[in-house]
Amino acid sequence: MRYAICSVSFAALMLSAGGAMAQSQTLYVAGYGGTFEKMMRDSVIPPFEQQHDVRVEYVAGNSTDTLAKLQAQQGNQQIDVAILDDGPMYQAIELGFCAPIEGLDDADLFDLARFPEDKAVAMGVVATGLFYNADYFEQQGWEPPTSWNDLKDPKFEGKVVIPPINNTYGLYTLVQFARLNGGGEKDIESGFTTMIDDVNQNVLAYEPSPGKMTELFQSEQAVLGVWGSSRVGALADTGFPAKFVYPEEGAVTLLTVACPIAKEEVSPLAGEFIRYMVTPEVQNYMVNDYGLGPVNSTVEVSPEAGDFIPAGDVVAGLYNPDWVTINQNREDWTKRWNREVER
Repeated sequence: MRYAICSVSFAALMLSAGGAMAQSQTLYVAGYGGTFEKMMRDSVIPPFEQQHDVRVEYVAGNSTDTLAKLQAQQGNQQIDVAILDDGPMYQAIELGFCAPIEGLDDADLFDLARFPEDKAVAMGVVATGLFYNADYFEQQGWEPPTSWNDLKDPKFEGKVVIPPINNTYGLYTLVQFARLNGGGEKDIESGFTTMIDDVNQNVLAYEPSPGKMTELFQSEQAVLGVWGSSRVGALADTGFPAKFVYPEEGAVTLLTVACPIAKEEVSPLAGEFIRYMVTPEVQNYMVNDYGLGPVNSTVEVSPEAGDFIPAGDVVAGLYNPDWVTINQNREDWTKRWNREVER
């Protein structure tokens, strides 16, 4: 769901930290870029460094990039903590990259945050749904969108933007259209049929870049799309009239998940850092600075934080996808999407 280009290679980052490592321990955390990275660097990391006398090096990249790093470094892992979307995290666990997290039973976590054998834990909840340019809709006299099926409406021809299938938001769009037509993760055919026959003509771009997505909306080239609640909240915070919609058929859960990386000498601070991420203090940063729904049951979301944030009863109404089935089929679905949808 999140994209950034790391300006410094991981190897160069390791070298630059060499002197510091001789004086104090260094913890390498790989996670999202953009506004998430800013929140981590400004609000989350400094108190942890001070409390534990550790230097935290943050390596920015999207989930696919970080998973690729873990695969490339197999047997010689340099990353200590990985922060990924839930889909790639299930892959990381299956590939043996994640070590168990100790002490999670003492945290006040919602059930959806826990992963098998505590090899990962969710830190925040994003809802995947629709978003639109409220001012443009009002000018046109259009009612706000309410359904995934609104993406098929002919009046939006050339005005819709959806991320591609290698982005979780695009993948969820495919799954939702399968579910709306009697299928689902185990029967994806109707999802492809709907995308090809009914949605494609409305799509201006299958856009992976959040920056480009924002540009397309700000220029009014696109007025309706599929995105995550936190992304839409960040766009609205700039003053742009973006509104997030929980579709009547249900929005889809996207979890931000962390795991300590399994290696010969797992840093005890890796688990400590992850437990810190689900404390009320950090959870409040995630709610107020990034727009994530909390996974700590003691954290309350104030109305001022934004009505787009998934919390309380809204979380209970989200659809939790079958990632085991998705990951078994994702490579084949991606090839077909590239061949038949984004042709």
